[in-house]
Amino acid sequence: MKLSLVLPPTPDHRWDLAKQIGVDHAVYHSLEIGDGTCPSAYDDLLPLINRYRDNGIEPAVFEGSVPISDTTRLGLEGRDEEIDEFCTFLRNLGELGVETVCYDWMAGLRWARTSLTTPSRGGSLTTSYDDDHMRRGPTPAAAKTTSSEDLWESLTYFLERVVPVAEEADVKLGLHPDDPPREEVRGMPRIVNSVEAYDRVLEIVDSPYNGVTFCQGNFAAMGVDIPETIRHFGDSIQFVHYRDVDGDVDGFVETWHDDGPTDMLAAMRAYREVGFDGAIRPDHVPTMAGEDNSIPGYHINGKLFAIGYMKGLLEQVDADD
Repeated sequence: MKLSLVLPPTPDHRWDLAKQIGVDHAVYHSLEIGDGTCPSAYDDLLPLINRYRDNGIEPAVFEGSVPISDTTRLGLEGRDEEIDEFCTFLRNLGELGVETVCYDWMAGLRWARTSLTTPSRGGSLTTSYDDDHMRRGPTPAAAKTTSSEDLWESLTYFLERVVPVAEEADVKLGLHPDDPPREEVRGMPRIVNSVEAYDRVLEIVDSPYNGVTFCQGNFAAMGVDIPETIRHFGDSIQFVHYRDVDGDVDGFVETWHDDGPTDMLAAMRAYREVGFDGAIRPDHVPTMAGEDNSIPGYHINGKLFAIGYMKGLLEQVDADD
């Protein structure tokens, strides 16, 4: 496993802290540490990737606003051009030796939370979701004309075109669960919300390059047994978001990594059992004292704690062997 951190595209103290705690793999996340966009052209990616490597950090995963929008998710005019751009993105990442792309199929509404300031241990702040509060807001316009099967059709169309390119480029695709993994949010359908849904995704194009971003918090909200589900997907897991929540799809709170209901040691054992050797990063950490909560879930202090906790679990797993 490659312990990784979301790190900004230009060096700052977070790069130094990552290396000091023994993390030398980065995740580029455009929504959290960039300007909300993800470069796709070779000449834009090249200096970005070399900047990481010149500083002793390997860029292992690109995620966030990779070149897919609701134009493709909703099957709108222009999706073929957007898919072509995504394929160019994959080819360029392959030329530059980046292993994995994490993408999602949340249309109309993306990552949804109803509080970014939920009190947690010692006065730290975390995020939470309450569907009663969420559904009082406006229904996305796309919800009026989009069904679940429409989203399945557009996902099938996308995968049939991009997976062969991913194979040629040697870049693995990891589909992230809907967050929260509900059947709908404010009337907008969601389809990547269960183990069975993922089984269907993997059957669309049977390829080792068509796989899963195993976001533990979302699978926990689904109510599944986390270690057993890791074993179920096995080598289809391309990338891991290591986190936990307390609650279910109707309402949950993000937890400290050592303070949630999931057996995190059993999860780590399961990753080792299935031979997972990709990038694994802590996700959605609490905001700690001295941090301004401007990027909820992504401030550095909680991530440093989580990496230490994950290192301890891995040492125990190795000792068990």
